[in-house]
Amino acid sequence: MRWKSMCGSQLFNRRIKPLVKIIEINMYNYKSDLKIYAKELRKNMTSEEKHIWYNLLRYLPVQTKRQVIIENYIVDFYIPIYKTVIEIDGLQHYDMQHKNADVERDAFLLNLGLKVLRYRNHDINTNFNSVAKDILNQLGLSVDDLKRKKPY
Repeated sequence: MRWKSMCGSQLFNRRIKPLVKIIEINMYNYKSDLKIYAKELRKNMTSEEKHIWYNLLRYLPVQTKRQVIIENYIVDFYIPIYKTVIEIDGLQHYDMQHKNADVERDAFLLNLGLKVLRYRNHDINTNFNSVAKDILNQLGLSVDDLKRKKPY
């Protein structure tokens, strides 16, 4: 189809507004100052984020995004087709202030119709296979569904 090769602004200028695009745009209303910060977070992932990205999430058969802005929040990973957010929690998430912020953030994301999966750094470092199996189970996928590495 011809419209697939057009950029987003051309689609909207021609008043072609696919439902999926409308939903995606509405979900991504955000503070513009977060855009630079999200880009930095993508460039400087924690070792646990790298581990889960390079050893699992990038092989999912669906699009998975890193450090996505949703309203006033930046989520670690977002899988749009499953409406699922994956958060990797470091030590800072265990103090009371961060716990309360996480509860508020999760409630906000749930209110948007998103599923939130949270995993501790410790679990990723010590029990990665269980974390990977849980993510796949939550998405209704199996190891057989993962894309294979490309030979170099």
